[in-house]
Amino acid sequence: MGIKETVEKGAKEATLAAAAELLERNPEKNVDKIFSLVKKLAKDEDSKRQIDDVYGYYKDMPSVHEYIQHILTSTDKRCLKKFFMNFLGNATWYGVPKRARYLEGEDTKIPFVLLISPSMRCNLRCIGCYAADYDKHEGLSFEEVDRIVGEARDLGIHYIVVLGGEPFFNEFMLDIYEKYDDIMFTPFTNGTLFNEKLADKLQQLGNVMPMFSLEGFEKETDIRRGKGTFAKVMNGMDLLKEKGIPFGVSSATSRYNMETVTSDEFINMLIEKGALMSWYFIYMPIGDAPNIDYMLTPEQRIELGRRTRKIRTTMPYFTIDFFNDAPYVGGCISGKYYCHINSNGDVEPCIFAHFACDNVREKSLLEVFRGPFFKELRKRQPYNDNLLLPCMMIDNPNQIREIVKTVNAHATEPSAEKMINDEEFMKELDNLAASFKPYAEKAWEEDFNCTGNYKMSKG
Repeated sequence: MGIKETVEKGAKEATLAAAAELLERNPEKNVDKIFSLVKKLAKDEDSKRQIDDVYGYYKDMPSVHEYIQHILTSTDKRCLKKFFMNFLGNATWYGVPKRARYLEGEDTKIPFVLLISPSMRCNLRCIGCYAADYDKHEGLSFEEVDRIVGEARDLGIHYIVVLGGEPFFNEFMLDIYEKYDDIMFTPFTNGTLFNEKLADKLQQLGNVMPMFSLEGFEKETDIRRGKGTFAKVMNGMDLLKEKGIPFGVSSATSRYNMETVTSDEFINMLIEKGALMSWYFIYMPIGDAPNIDYMLTPEQRIELGRRTRKIRTTMPYFTIDFFNDAPYVGGCISGKYYCHINSNGDVEPCIFAHFACDNVREKSLLEVFRGPFFKELRKRQPYNDNLLLPCMMIDNPNQIREIVKTVNAHATEPSAEKMINDEEFMKELDNLAASFKPYAEKAWEEDFNCTGNYKMSKG
């Protein structure tokens, strides 16, 4: 290590140590100092401006002020420190330049976040879940997951989302979380396996932030996930709230529950239970018996985006709308900022795009990222000038057909095969894209002024 690198490393460690000290004692009284330190972590002017924007919202917007104060006062100190060190320090400050060297040196994009499904085993069988199509007896071993996570960390990835199946079925994942304590993990869970012992373990670890799956209140959730599921999720939330463990909610949003999961009543309930954020994923025609009729209507899809943006600017709660937030990140980010490894080891660009060229049982992560599949995706992104039409499967279906053919990718589950070879299903997708386009064009002009990555409105 040269003199310059040594000095930079020392400065980084000093900054992180100062921030950690503030988080250990009265963080809510040191918000100004914490923002100042966070800004030092930023590697470029755009990131610094974004931090300044958030700080401005904190000072001027009551909902954001309340939200940040709530996090700082209610979160277990170990969990708060781990989030800061792993997500902001490791994933952003240390990880960005490390990942950038691969892009600059060999045109290889290392994603910011890795999604992995160690197993498809689950105690539920939810309507429309893609996991239902996978063999429950197969899965990645501890040794395989250990190697994958270790390779990811070496490449500069310090944020990993754990999916399934049900992530907490695999008890060895707790050993993974403990071994890689410099990585932030987010398991998306059905919430039915939580008890006092598990909650204590997560508090001890500090680097795990679960996302509970909810389709609405008891009626909507139990219809899709089974009777009694909602009550078990509520119990899991209570356990984590009591111990100060941060958690959020994931909602698969269809035409039948969109009104519910974006309602003030539902969000207020989540805030009361202690949730910090919600991820909205629109129902996709994949998995067990794909049915386009479950999908949002064009009007609902646009309205979902408007409601989620309103929630995060008027309530002490944060929302991510996987599709309608595409203008903030330049369109589709699959294969660019994230990718998914399924339980067979296939590396897919997206949790919804079940296609692959490579398998981690045969290649290293770096070899996979160097391959033609992800480079082809990045070359074509964004797939549409209108960033409200980000998806290569339901908004630009010709793209997925061309990409699969160009790189000779294969489908990793049956509904994906239908997307590229079933004439009737392909026609349905084409009609779906055509019907949504005029609504997207109108909203693109009215809501975004035909410009992506714009600043969040305070209105």
